[in-house]
Parts: sequence; structure tokens; C-alpha cells
Amino acid sequence: MATANPALPKSPLPPPDRALVAQTIQAHLPPGLVFRELAPLAGDASNRRYYRAIMTGGPPHSVIVMQLAEPEAFKQSEEAVSGAVHQISELPFTNIMVHLAKANVPVPTLLHYDRAAGLLYLEDFGDVTLAEAVSRADAPNLESRYKQAINVLVQMQFNATTPADPGCLAFHRSFDVPLLMWEFDHFLEYGIEARHGAPLPDGETTAIRRECERIADVLASQPRVFTHRDYHSRNLMVDGLRLGVIDFQDALMGPATYDLASLLRDAYIQLDEALIDDLVAYYLDQLAERRFVWANRAAFRRLFDLTCIQRNLKAAGRFVYIDRVKGNPKFLDDVPRVLGYVKRNLRKYPELETLRRHITPYVPELQ
Repeated sequence: MATANPALPKSPLPPPDRALVAQTIQAHLPPGLVFRELAPLAGDASNRRYYRAIMTGGPPHSVIVMQLAEPEAFKQSEEAVSGAVHQISELPFTNIMVHLAKANVPVPTLLHYDRAAGLLYLEDFGDVTLAEAVSRADAPNLESRYKQAINVLVQMQFNATTPADPGCLAFHRSFDVPLLMWEFDHFLEYGIEARHGAPLPDGETTAIRRECERIADVLASQPRVFTHRDYHSRNLMVDGLRLGVIDFQDALMGPATYDLASLLRDAYIQLDEALIDDLVAYYLDQLAERRFVWANRAAFRRLFDLTCIQRNLKAAGRFVYIDRVKGNPKFLDDVPRVLGYVKRNLRKYPELETLRRHITPYVPELQ
């Protein structure tokens, strides 16, 4: 099966030099700040590392120090990225961040970039993710938080999409059929074959890929908007009344349903079905307020559900990849949740019966 060759896991990065951090804060951040402490933070599934530099003499009283795996980290995503060949002359994170800031999307301010050391000094949005905030929220507050997340999403889709910015990396790569199929194949390779220690029979692989390609064709044919690509509850930071957006460096152009699927069919938070129905309707209402009307809401819901299948299968495969290749098993507990979403949507549409029949015998959570 044709998939990108995974990179070998890298050795843990040594922490940044405290003296260098102190010197940088003194030289490049607002005057009067005095560095006191550098505290490690929980990271994501990437090779980056994060720290909080605590200071006196502020505000700000702290900044986030993002440590790149390589000082000159001018690279594409670890995952396959489709689109025209585009010369990378700057860090994807900063490239996308500048574009989103111009579109008034709440992303952290870059205070300084020490290119030689591979350290970015960023505005601190705090420690509370949307996932953590809603885990202790009552039903009205949970709904309010998710509507806020949809408001930010709609703002991003409209403000960051038009006009197109040829200087922004996101406009040079897209969710086309090859990329969508790469993600389906990623699931077949890791979510099925690596997980169970045996390859699929050739006939089954062909049958499953044929049905997946039907979904990919539908999704790739949709009008494309600016797509965060990982817009979920752990990449949205609750900072007082503001909802900050992080981890946007893999942004590209994709169907409007992709980020909505990431948010509402989240690997980490399972929302009630009735609430998902209401939030999809709320999203469409927000589009209508901007004079973008989906006349057939049932057709949009079908596109949303197909996107969820693609996104959730990819996530399940990715979580196994992170365990097997990167040696990080912490996402495996989320695999049953995302496959539960897939099971629900496969049973919802008769047109997906062939895919369900071929894939279910190899994925216990779908049975």
C-alpha cells in the first residue's frame, strides 16, 4: 500500500539553556522583565517541546517558549501535504500565524524568534484548553463554549480565505483526492494492519480503497476554504472571555466541513448527538448571516458525516502510528471513541454499506 515513509522517532530534546532564555527576554521583550523560572509543559504529538518562562516586572508575567525539533525547521508536515510545489523560506508556524493574525483570528502573538536556537517566544494563552473547560461545565455553558468555537471557525473560514494570499503556505496545498486517500491509507496501514499484525488480503484492500475513494471524490469536489486541519478541543485555549487558536501550522485549503468535523466529532470530547445536531444548525445559521446559504441542509449534513468518517479513520490510524513509530501510547485510549463515531455514520447511510461490510471484520469497534 502506498503511504509516506514514517520518520524514525527522535531523541528527546535537551531543555533550552536558561541563561540564553534570560538573555533573550532581557534583550527582545518589553523592558523591565526579569526571568525567574522555566517550567516544562505537556506537549502535543509533534517533536516540538513547550515551556513557560515565568517573569517578574510584567505584564506579561509569562511567555510560552516553543522549542523546535531542529533550529532550522523549514519543513513540511510529517504527514503528506498536497498542492503545488512551493519554496519554504520561513517557518510554516510563523507563516500561517501572520496570515491568521491579519484575518483577526485569535492566535498568539510572536514576541521573538531566535532562529539559531530554534526557540519561539509566544504570547501565553494560559493552561485551560476547551476540553478542560467543558469537562466541568454544565450543559448551557458547554453549548455556549462550542458556539464560541464555531464563531471563531466561521470567522477564520471567511476572513482567512478571501482574498487569497499567495505568500501564505495554506494557499499552496489542499485536501485533494491524493491527500484524502493518503489519510485513508494511513488508517489501513496503522489502524488495521499494524494494529493486528497482518496485512489485509489484496481483494479487501482494493474494495475498501475503492469505497474510500468515492468519499474522497465527494469531499475534494467541495468549494475550499482556509482549513486549520486540527481544529479540536485541545487546540483551543480558554483565556478569560477569549478563545485562542493554536497548532495551526499544517493549515491548507479544504472543505468547510473538515474543521467542523474535527470540532464536533472530537477524539477527546464526546458530545451528545442532540447537541451536535444543534451545533451543525448553528454553524449553518452563522454562514447564512454572512450571506452564504446552504439551501439543502440535509445535503450539508451528509457531507459533514462523510467528512467525519474520513477524519475519524485518519485519527485512529494516526494514534496507532504515534504509538508504534514514535513510542507514545497516550492516544490509544481515544481510538475506540473515534471509531465509535465511524460506526454510527457507516450505519446511517445505505450508500456506505459496501464499505461497512468490507472494513468491519478487521476493526472490532465497528462490529
